[in-house]
Amino acid sequence: MMVGMERNQYDAECFLLYYLFSSERRRGKLAALSIAAMVILVGVPLWWKTTQTYRAWLPVAQINELAKLQLQLSADVEVVFARGTATPEQQKKVPVTQTQDEDHAVDEADLSLHRLSESPCGSLVIYVIPESSSLLPENVNVYIGQRRTALLRIGAQMKVGKTLKQLLAHLEPRVKQILQVMSFSHNDITAALSDRVRFSPDNKESIADSMRAFKSSPGYEITFSLLNPDPKSHRLHWDIEGAVQTYIQPLLTKLSPVANFSLDSQILYYAMLGVNPRYDSSRSAYILNADSLAHVINPVEARLGSNAASSNPVLNFLLYVPDAHHSPLYIHDHKKREVQTNAFHSPRWGGIMVYNVNGFYQTGTNFPVDVNINMAKVMGVFLAQLRLLLGVQSTAPPSSFQVAPCGSSGLADWELDRLMWSRSVENVATATTTITSLAQLLDQIGNIVINDNIAQQVSSAVTSLQLAVAELEVGNLGFALQYSKEAILASEKAFFDPSLLHLLYFPDDQKFAIYIPLFLPMCVPILLSLLKIVSEVRQRRREKQAKKD
Repeated sequence: MMVGMERNQYDAECFLLYYLFSSERRRGKLAALSIAAMVILVGVPLWWKTTQTYRAWLPVAQINELAKLQLQLSADVEVVFARGTATPEQQKKVPVTQTQDEDHAVDEADLSLHRLSESPCGSLVIYVIPESSSLLPENVNVYIGQRRTALLRIGAQMKVGKTLKQLLAHLEPRVKQILQVMSFSHNDITAALSDRVRFSPDNKESIADSMRAFKSSPGYEITFSLLNPDPKSHRLHWDIEGAVQTYIQPLLTKLSPVANFSLDSQILYYAMLGVNPRYDSSRSAYILNADSLAHVINPVEARLGSNAASSNPVLNFLLYVPDAHHSPLYIHDHKKREVQTNAFHSPRWGGIMVYNVNGFYQTGTNFPVDVNINMAKVMGVFLAQLRLLLGVQSTAPPSSFQVAPCGSSGLADWELDRLMWSRSVENVATATTTITSLAQLLDQIGNIVINDNIAQQVSSAVTSLQLAVAELEVGNLGFALQYSKEAILASEKAFFDPSLLHLLYFPDDQKFAIYIPLFLPMCVPILLSLLKIVSEVRQRRREKQAKKD
């Protein structure tokens, strides 16, 4: 009896132990499944979200369309027929307007016609005058004024027996000639795209012009420097402030739609050219050959200094007064001929003029000699160099053309238009290249953060580019230039943003190298528990299947 009771007690204890063990194992399984579910459903998404690179939306489709952009430029041209240039039959086809006959000189006529019809930026008005008109000399058929107007003389044979449509068709080649001079031309546009297209051998002049001028920029700094290598020989006086206000400022004011300009001046003492001129005994003068001019820039540039706070290009204009031992000093070109201005310019850098003062040195002269520099002579040279460096191209007109002087401003209205056409096209091309390059970079490197500020700048640049292209197509030059400037500013601000540096972010393989030692010790027990649970489930299925069989 006692043995039976002990056996029942033993069985009860075994059952209790089995029950406790089974409950503990179920709790372990539930804990493992709960932890795995938390890791998969909460931990992994949270880790993915917190380590994900933020990339704001970019208008990729619109950027890709800009890469295939085809520019179309149009300029409004108005042709006005003066009395006597059209037959009565042709005049019936022309809308009736009020006319008034007056006699003017050609310069006065240019101003009067400008006041009569002030053409907007980028447009032209061509006045057709009869052959009998005394406004133009006999050998001149086209007169181009300071504004956006031109006078075109036609002969009587051009209007006889022709309808108005035929007359306009006959005038079209001559109108195109005027457009080549006063508006944009193929060479101008090719020069504006010099960094992005290949030149044909016929565009050598365009290559030279594009390499000489500074590239388009929102602003430029102009520095005038007076170099006095021998203060003991001469004491130099130059009214640079008055000269700038008289000769340079009118040009810069007219160029204000193109860019902003800042001016400064300085006097450098004991500043040498760094090149020893050759003495010519036959002329008792020193000669600076064209081959040695390239070696003048570097030694002088080291003394000029620069404004580190500004990223705008600097145009340097140097006035060098030779010392008494190397005076007079003359510059010779590649053909060994003396340069009349005694000056030269370096492409995309500036210009240097040599100003001789040997006439002040007389026998028994007390040194230093006081020298008042003729600023009109100096500024005339610097003004011409400034036009070249800013891209104001002077196209040689045909022999039957007469071009009026640019006037006190140093720039005719139509010359400003030509520059604005070139700058608009150049800005559009530069901004398009910058934006497409940025989009390709961000597409190739997926771990670079694209914050909202960069996305806003990119979207602004794309919008401005689309507006600039649309304005160019309809001939609104002023708006096109403004939008193109906004596009290039926004694109460069986005491209050079400090947050886009690739070195600020870890590649994916480095991220895994950091996270694996941290999460692997925690994940191994969970994975083993899950594998064990799966193994037990499979074992139970096999046992149940065996019992059924």
